[in-house]
Amino acid sequence: MRIAIDASRCTVARVTGTENYAIQLIRSLIRLNTKHNITLYFRDQPRPDLFPSSPLVEQCVITFQRAWTHLRFAAALWQDRPDVTFVPAHTLPILFPGRAVVTVHDLGFKHFPQAHPVKQRLYLDWTTRYSASRASVILADSQATADDLHQFYGTPTSKIRVLYPGVDAPTVGNIEAVRHKYQLPERYFLFIGTLQPRKNIARLVQAYTRWREQNPSDPAGLVLAGGKGWLYDPAWTSGVEGIHQTGYIDDVDKGALYAGALALVFPSLYEGFGFPALEAMHSGTAVIASRTSSLPELVGNAGLLVDPLATQSIADAMSQLAQAESLRQSLITKGYQRVKTFTWEAAAVQLLSALESAQY
Repeated sequence: MRIAIDASRCTVARVTGTENYAIQLIRSLIRLNTKHNITLYFRDQPRPDLFPSSPLVEQCVITFQRAWTHLRFAAALWQDRPDVTFVPAHTLPILFPGRAVVTVHDLGFKHFPQAHPVKQRLYLDWTTRYSASRASVILADSQATADDLHQFYGTPTSKIRVLYPGVDAPTVGNIEAVRHKYQLPERYFLFIGTLQPRKNIARLVQAYTRWREQNPSDPAGLVLAGGKGWLYDPAWTSGVEGIHQTGYIDDVDKGALYAGALALVFPSLYEGFGFPALEAMHSGTAVIASRTSSLPELVGNAGLLVDPLATQSIADAMSQLAQAESLRQSLITKGYQRVKTFTWEAAAVQLLSALESAQY
């Protein structure tokens, strides 16, 4: 079988979750594959060590800045005529030959349309609807995303496969050095992610304020680690003592940031797949997460699940982990076991199965 893969996301300067998904999944697929010919299509020249070498893998660089997917990638597919095309992020070309597999990471733009610029929201809606219709197999990051595809677009469940991404264990470096670098207190709760409305930052800060009132002798701070996103509101944190905003966190520092925290507090309103919850487990950190969207299926019994709309629910969970060391350690132990099920090797096995089934 001849497989074409859109690897254009793999050469961006700043790697986020979607780009890391593409890189890690393609790497694992190359290692797993023993019989199919794979062509990777890039928009920019990849670095030589980006992917493992294999006699079954060919790289094709197509330099083109605008509408790359719908013009240049599509033209290459018409010329090369692969058996199956895989796009690891939402958007299939408008016109291309053959069958396809596509990953849909989340439908947050349907749940929180106000959190996206209008043009971006309309484009996401159109491309996701089209891709879900055109693809032979759709890979969803979670059952929550699979359910959303069926609910919003009427996608047949027979076309959807839940493929959990692997979760890389962050390297835990020098906790004290990282704390000093970002000027953090010795004791802190941690949120990590883009600071935007659907991450529920306002209620998280309100819950922390309530927790401080109920625990006046505990000096723990609240660290908000991440860049300011669309519709960020300075009023979320204005005048609140104990808040520490770090801005964007270097990847090399994430492990130590997790490991130094009392707990990760992640009361997001919607997540297609909540990487921070599982990264925290890898780092030996207890997790507080929402009981909404994909988070319950990821966290299971290895964390405390809260109502993200109830600040007291979040504050109570913070009190439990700040005061009950035995509970915190129990969750850390369960987290180490839980996160072992989310590997790129397992994801690649599922991807290869989807690609093979899509050709028929």
